[in-house]
Amino acid sequence: MNKKIRNIGIIAHVDHGKTTLVDKLLREGGAFRVNEALTERAMDSMDLEREKGITIKAKNASIHWHGYTINLVDTPGHADFGGEVERILKMVDGVLVLVDAADGPQAQTRFVLRKALQNGLKPIVVINKIDRENANPHRAHDQVLELLLELHANEDQFNAPFIYASARDGYALNEIGEKHHGMKPLFDAIIKHIPAPEADLKAPFLMLASNIDWNDYVGRIAIGKILSGKVKTGDELVCIHKDGRRERAKVTKLFTFSGMRTSDSAEMSQAGNIVGISGFDDLDIGETLCDSEERQPIPFTELDPPTIQMQFCVNDGPLAGREGSYLTSRHLRERLYKETRMNISLHVQDGEAPNIFLVSARGELQIAILVEQMRREGFEVLVSRPEVIMKKDNGANLEPFESLWIELPNECLGDIMQNLASRKAQITNMSHHGNQVSLEAVIPTRGLIGLETDLVNCTSGRGLMSHMFKEYAPFAGGVRGRLTGTLVSMENGVTTAYALDGLQQRGKLFVGPGEEVYEGMILGENPRTEDMPVNPTRAKHLTNIRSHGEGKGIMLEPAIKMSLEHAIEYIANDEYVEATPKSLRLRKKILKSVQRKRASHSAKDGE
Repeated sequence: MNKKIRNIGIIAHVDHGKTTLVDKLLREGGAFRVNEALTERAMDSMDLEREKGITIKAKNASIHWHGYTINLVDTPGHADFGGEVERILKMVDGVLVLVDAADGPQAQTRFVLRKALQNGLKPIVVINKIDRENANPHRAHDQVLELLLELHANEDQFNAPFIYASARDGYALNEIGEKHHGMKPLFDAIIKHIPAPEADLKAPFLMLASNIDWNDYVGRIAIGKILSGKVKTGDELVCIHKDGRRERAKVTKLFTFSGMRTSDSAEMSQAGNIVGISGFDDLDIGETLCDSEERQPIPFTELDPPTIQMQFCVNDGPLAGREGSYLTSRHLRERLYKETRMNISLHVQDGEAPNIFLVSARGELQIAILVEQMRREGFEVLVSRPEVIMKKDNGANLEPFESLWIELPNECLGDIMQNLASRKAQITNMSHHGNQVSLEAVIPTRGLIGLETDLVNCTSGRGLMSHMFKEYAPFAGGVRGRLTGTLVSMENGVTTAYALDGLQQRGKLFVGPGEEVYEGMILGENPRTEDMPVNPTRAKHLTNIRSHGEGKGIMLEPAIKMSLEHAIEYIANDEYVEATPKSLRLRKKILKSVQRKRASHSAKDGE
């Protein structure tokens, strides 16, 4: 056992101050010089994480405190990134459970905490934002204890220590009302209550690759906790692959963490520490590194199965190639399969056509994040509406179901209940607290598609939801889809204000004047269920006769611009989202109207 090491993960709901707390710990732990500028939310290093306010990728930081090394791992809270969470819990020996003093434990806290308790990890509860208006830390304390009981925490886990903090102001307290002494009480609690890693320094080297990083100079880097033994640069190790192959290679680089930085280590690293090891060309997450071919692989926890699937297609639209650098099926295939090496919860397979690939994941947000990353890298891609992955059991169709938790204002309850009923959700629990109500339900995964957008619209952004895979169960019947049709362009060209002025009388527009469009592109929403062909490029004919309304300005409503996630939820089964580095367009899968009609007739004849 290495008594001077503590490995700890951090669990929190979105906006409960997780990343701010890590920033303060890094600063007080001496990870940054006094005169060094510290970027806010340093652990959220990806642009997408900063923009969306969520943690997507697990990241490591290391703090040295009074002779102890504290390795911190920031964990995603969203259930779509469960693969990241599973890997983190293999590296740590305890968790910080961060809870907002006003909101109490929320749905995303439940998801990761459940996983941590199942792995036998000891929690420390941090009630954060105690200086916030409407804060009620004592109520939050009781709610956490109720949650621990509900999640079947053992006696040691239930007797977790509580720390009260204001991460923004940089202090932590053992009891409310104490004098401020910075973050020292939290550091002391970590040293006292989180166990040192169980590791045998004298045993042969053993490590599980819990994460994979990439370096342009040394290639793939396996990141994980050394379970036993020691390692240094130049040692020969064996990788036990998932297919049983044993591959021997030399350690070319050994990386250790200090603050937010990784650095080459010339020294030997011992059991219990979290390190990065390079030298293997072919290495995957969940594979075992050891000293000889005779060792047995370390078991790796099975992840929740992918429940939705989407098509990724080569952009074949008339505007393809205007903005992106990577357009071919070869580029697309290489990028998608590369992602599966870094993200074990994502599955990719070749489709029926050479320009189509099927991507399976835990949720649409996970795939939307991938599409957004690819856009920023210069890819152009078409993505379809998510479809659930069905199973057959004794001839019966089974579909995935999720446990759903929703927090919303009381006045919005009726509308959300009606919405959930149309999505085949079964309410299992409901509790009122103040002006808020908490709902628990079981819902088909199909019913989740578009639910978050409906919840935001219905509650004016005040509703929160989270979900977790429950089981495969018999098909629940049809779920209501989109109730509106679309306005579809029947011409190629540039939109005119004159044409759009007439079209806005027929529905909501997704485009403004002066935008380039093409046949089959979706320009707006038709209140009726059918698709309406329209001409957005029509110009006013000039004559030498003065018209009655001449000189009257055209007043256009602002065009609706969807986010990528909203666009993916919005489209129907016969539509694509065209994602390029600078543009998001909605379009029909079949662009030509004549061909769409033929395909529609053929589908009806085949029924």
